[in-house]
Amino acid sequence: MVLEIQIGNFFSIKEPITLDMRAGNIRSKNAKALHQNIFPYNKTHVLKTAVIYGANASGKSNIIEAIRFCHNMVLNSHNHNENTNFNYKKYKFKGYAQKPSTYFIRFVAEGVEYEYAFSLMENKIITESLHYYPKGRIKKVFTRDEKAGSSKKEKYSFGEDIKRPKDVAENTSEKTLFISRASQMDREMGKRIFNYFNNQFILGYAGINAPHLENLFSDYKTPLLNALRVADSDISDIKLNKVKKPGKRFNANLKEMSLSAEEVMDEKLEIVSYHKSAPKVQFDFFKEESAGTIKLFTDILTILYIVKQNKVLLVDEIGDSLHTEIIDYIFNLFKTGEKAQLICTTHNTNFLDLKKFRKDQIFFVNKTDDGASDLYSLYDYGDFRDTMDLEKAYYQGRFEALPFVDDTEENLKQIIHG
Repeated sequence: MVLEIQIGNFFSIKEPITLDMRAGNIRSKNAKALHQNIFPYNKTHVLKTAVIYGANASGKSNIIEAIRFCHNMVLNSHNHNENTNFNYKKYKFKGYAQKPSTYFIRFVAEGVEYEYAFSLMENKIITESLHYYPKGRIKKVFTRDEKAGSSKKEKYSFGEDIKRPKDVAENTSEKTLFISRASQMDREMGKRIFNYFNNQFILGYAGINAPHLENLFSDYKTPLLNALRVADSDISDIKLNKVKKPGKRFNANLKEMSLSAEEVMDEKLEIVSYHKSAPKVQFDFFKEESAGTIKLFTDILTILYIVKQNKVLLVDEIGDSLHTEIIDYIFNLFKTGEKAQLICTTHNTNFLDLKKFRKDQIFFVNKTDDGASDLYSLYDYGDFRDTMDLEKAYYQGRFEALPFVDDTEENLKQIIHG
């Protein structure tokens, strides 16, 4: 599970913003009725879903992109070469191009709470640290400060939880996160953290071309078909078959500078569907089903897996190509799950409803006067009562995270006729 994420100086994000998944102390009638929206952890509660609203270009997607970038650093930085520049942008104003970007995450893996953080410029890591709470009290695993000196001894400080940590440090360049290298070098603590980012915090839907799609379908076919029925699809059955189709393999002979081709039979995954109105008629899933049905298939398959395995899913624009009732169904899957979590952005204001979400589950992103993205929660508005119309208040600009559109007749004529 994830408890808290902080990101600063990424894209349109200037000062660090915090996405807090720890539930607030809300005792209203609505919040009590939404007891399934949270789950207990360590004498408190954690949110199952966080929904982020904001105008176009407010920075909602930048928050998702920044989290994905930081997680990919953990997963891939051990592959970086000396000429690597990290693929992200900083906040461009007020000298922030010369300041490091920062990332912090508080999470729970295998029942233990961790705090992991790093800062970086576009071409090098600046700081990195890992602490955890093995017996309820904080314990240092390591800290790193590349500005603390010229030697690894000056830059690093270690606890007792990584075997031969200095060997890992010696093999960690300024382009590489220590935790990424520690995992690659088979250190148990490094692998534990790596596995959380790789296996527990899922950065998006699996997609129709996911290499493990066949296994997901095999494991979750029955609940998938049930989900499609609930979502008002008339598909009665789906089958995945491995079929062999003719293709060509090209062989290059560098010595003779020649190219030859041979006929081969390639094995491909074929998906076919059947409908209630004609249960024996076979449909090519990719060619004859709608784009919405194909997306629903992959989305629901991923979500069923995540909910059943108590993982975390990160989604930008959860409402993309999906009907409101299907999005509601997705939210309800997480609601009925045990400890799975969903962090998503959306424009769909149908869910600005305090009978569906608690105040601490709803976040807003707003662009400040200097073009920076600010993130805050409805929970911060202590004077907003549960009996108020949340959707109406949002459209009235109560929370600021709303686009201003000057669509007066005069302005429209100016746009059209110049």
